Amino acid sequence: MKEKQNRASGTLSAVVVFGVPIRFHFTFILLLIFLLTAGFGGGKSVLYDIIFIVSLFAAVLLHELGHALVARIYGIKTVEIVMYPIGGVARLEREAAPVAELWIALAGPAVNVVLAIGLYGWLTLLSGWGQIERQLVDRIAVSNLYLAGFNMAPAFPMDGGRVLRALLALWKGEAAATRVASFVGRLLAMAMGIYGLISGHILLLLIAFLIYVAATQEGAASAGRALTQGIPVKAAMVTEFERLPHGSTIREASQRLLATTQQDFPVVHGERVIGLLDRQSFLRGMAIEGAETYVSQVMDRDFLSLDPLMNLAEALPLLTGNVSCALVMENDRLLGLLTRENISEFLLLRKLGIVEAQQGSTAQVLPEH
Repeated sequence: MKEKQNRASGTLSAVVVFGVPIRFHFTFILLLIFLLTAGFGGGKSVLYDIIFIVSLFAAVLLHELGHALVARIYGIKTVEIVMYPIGGVARLEREAAPVAELWIALAGPAVNVVLAIGLYGWLTLLSGWGQIERQLVDRIAVSNLYLAGFNMAPAFPMDGGRVLRALLALWKGEAAATRVASFVGRLLAMAMGIYGLISGHILLLLIAFLIYVAATQEGAASAGRALTQGIPVKAAMVTEFERLPHGSTIREASQRLLATTQQDFPVVHGERVIGLLDRQSFLRGMAIEGAETYVSQVMDRDFLSLDPLMNLAEALPLLTGNVSCALVMENDRLLGLLTRENISEFLLLRKLGIVEAQQGSTAQVLPEH
């Protein structure tokens, strides 16, 4: 089974550290360029400003690596670490058990506390250094303490919010714990946003907005996991779909796109699946290669495929970022498609108690050229 490792949209190529891909969002790069060219603070040397900025982002990266390394101890792989202007995000391949989540969440702030202690210890050895150098080290140490303290605020999905959820989950269960932690996160985000608006701290207002959105999304994701836990992928897959022969052109694919509601097409050579023409590759091929180009030239050969008996709750996190469709396959035999749209419909029907966890399997095939 192929497993395509999706990546967060808007990110640049990865740098691998301890086996974990580190990706930088383009907005992070723009912010870094702005800070390095504009300077940071008044009256201080630009060189020291640059050192402080780089050390601050390094502290954030080490914070996220702390999460990743502890997750590895519990057998959970980190898909990627994405660096954004307001911080980093370590994306794990699956949800951790409450005890594991507790230690994984605490690992990040613990790294910053250790860095701060080490820097203050270093200060005792800098008796021969100038006042500016000592202030720089002190400034970096304080920033690490701020990072640790800020991240431990119980605003889910920040580290403190995850600690809260992990503790609640020990006696309330994951779904109920997430609802409470998500509510607390939204509440604190609103309070933070109101304060930022009144005090004129635009950055704080932005952070509050992002926390509110993330808490809402995490709550929805938890509800989705509760509705899909123990249900196989085959129960939610699309079973009536069309395939494209490898000799089809983009023009022919566009005709099928308009004639049906289907947006993702498996590409086959005989009975063998050789690729997936999703909406993204279709648009890219149309714009760059032209309408008469064969779909086999622009299709995604590294498509995501899932086993029909795979837990649907485990499949949900895979359909994020640039991945909007997966092929459900059994021994190289195509059974169906799993898309974000039909998952949403399945969850709605499951919530209403209308649909059962079973489906058949049919497919239409375009004639070979």
